[in-house]
Amino acid sequence: MSDMNGKVAVITGASSGIGRATAELFAARGAKVVLAARREPELATLTSEIESRGGKASFVVTDVAIAKDVERMVAHAIETFGRLDYAANNAGIEGKFEAITDLSEEDWDRVLDTNLKGTFLCLQHEARAMLAGGHGGAIVNVGSINSFLGFPTGSAYVASKHGQIGLTTSVSAELAPHGIRVNLVCPGIIDTPMHHRARGLLGDDIYDKVVIPRVHVRRAGRPEEIANAVVFLCSDEASYISGTTLTPDGGFTLTVDLDDLATSILFVDL
Repeated sequence: MSDMNGKVAVITGASSGIGRATAELFAARGAKVVLAARREPELATLTSEIESRGGKASFVVTDVAIAKDVERMVAHAIETFGRLDYAANNAGIEGKFEAITDLSEEDWDRVLDTNLKGTFLCLQHEARAMLAGGHGGAIVNVGSINSFLGFPTGSAYVASKHGQIGLTTSVSAELAPHGIRVNLVCPGIIDTPMHHRARGLLGDDIYDKVVIPRVHVRRAGRPEEIANAVVFLCSDEASYISGTTLTPDGGFTLTVDLDDLATSILFVDL
């Protein structure tokens, strides 16, 4: 893969899991990275680690559901490193898994505000910066296999992830003529803190005997495997790819038995 020396990447949800791995890979490829998330201690630690390896990094505490936070995040990238070339919009929450009859409006709004409105706000401010810079760019949104699959009690999470497909394809159509590519990565079962919480809800027995056997490669994915997909889609090697969805899920979505979704789908890209 071509190096990314001199380029600048913003990564949301960078404090752990897929976001952290993506930030580390961008830095390893030579990009200067801006780390964004709500947890300052984790961001500060990762920034120090990247710099100790010779990389260039800065962080900004950001809640992607708040427009002023997102605007400040992008402004920080421009002020600190002078440009914006890549963005990985990875921040997301699972929210509460409750029956539609019990789910509160507040819980619905919290999930949609972070996962869908947050993606919209990031796209908006990142696109403005890239257009102003005049040198194109690449943006990758991070969805989920639940961008395609629903499950009982998952209405808020699933709706937010389905929405990212339409958002990605529409914004790609707008920005591609300006040299800015937009794609969506939809991970499957990935070994991250969010996933561990879901495993706790399912229990080890269901996870080991029902969930993992549905994955063709018979294991959970690693965060760095998703980072590889994100960084590839930002690279010059993906110059003809825009508006598409890449699904690194070990084959899971090809073999799901819909009758068992209620007991087997809470793993998502957690």
